[in-house]
Amino acid sequence: MRNIRLMQASGRAAILLILAAAGVTLAGCGGGSMFGSGSSLGNASSAIGDRFSQIFGSNSQEAGATSQPSPDGDLTCPSVSIRPGASTYAVGAPGKQASGNDLRYQATITRTARDCNLNAGQITVRIGIQGRVIAGPAGAPPSVDVPLRVAVVQEGVNPKTIATKVFQTSVQIGSETSVPFSLVGEDLVYPAPTAAAGDSYVFYIGFDPQALKPEPRATGRKKR
Repeated sequence: MRNIRLMQASGRAAILLILAAAGVTLAGCGGGSMFGSGSSLGNASSAIGDRFSQIFGSNSQEAGATSQPSPDGDLTCPSVSIRPGASTYAVGAPGKQASGNDLRYQATITRTARDCNLNAGQITVRIGIQGRVIAGPAGAPPSVDVPLRVAVVQEGVNPKTIATKVFQTSVQIGSETSVPFSLVGEDLVYPAPTAAAGDSYVFYIGFDPQALKPEPRATGRKKR
């Protein structure tokens, strides 16, 4: 039994080392080739990709790719970028750093998409995010909550956040070592910019672990 556990941990560590050495950002269907074209993970990745195509059409891109604003009549739908420092979400064993053998799991973003709708001077956005959760050597729990923040930012000398919203999805890991996930965040609304300012708008997405922490309770004033 001890040998089996060591082999499982070594297998997970090997996957992480291979990914780190290659510097690979997993694509939406990458899990299929890793686990075989007939695996359930490959089918899940394919289903996620099909869902994105149905919802967003050509307005999707691989993570890290440079997108162009998507014109829709008089409306410009800003491009999507992953916020620096928020492209991965790593969780370690309790009281440990999320690295090496103490890593429980790590989530990455592999693909993004967006579309915009203009109505009465307000833009309503749908943001699509595909990603993958990889189990680490310390062992991942059966399911994990993945927090993602989307921000509408007007770039410039002094960048200005126009709107921001947190979305969350639960990913079932079970006994797998790598599981794809997808999220379609809706109802992000912000005022339509002027034509001159529209080109400076960007959708930033990234993991936001702080969003999982409960807000502190308001302390009431003590009665005398």
